[in-house]
Amino acid sequence: MNLVQSLERQMAQPNPNIPELRSGDIVKVSVRIVEGDRERIQVFQGTIIRMRGRGSNANFTVRRIASNGIGVERTFLLYSPRIEKVEIVRHSKVRRAKLYFLRDRSGKSARLKELRS
Repeated sequence: MNLVQSLERQMAQPNPNIPELRSGDIVKVSVRIVEGDRERIQVFQGTIIRMRGRGSNANFTVRRIASNGIGVERTFLLYSPRIEKVEIVRHSKVRRAKLYFLRDRSGKSARLKELRS
């Protein structure tokens, strides 16, 4: 094992405020935003369309529909200290890992069926 991989393994400390996530989950991600000398928390709610990577480079992409039906996607690092917390609103039943087909859909066809346990 080379030096970079061993350092990466030591640096990747899981954030205790992030639960186990899956594609299709609808989540609220609270992110710390720095504006000048002030800091605030911004909430981004949407569907996880992609989980990617392992170790310290792991990230997930959240998609939401903003005003006028415009889709907005934002990628978050899983081990980022900027993430205050991630709250799972609901789990959805999906059959694939990457939900890129949601980009082409709008309205009722973009909905995912809720997973009931």
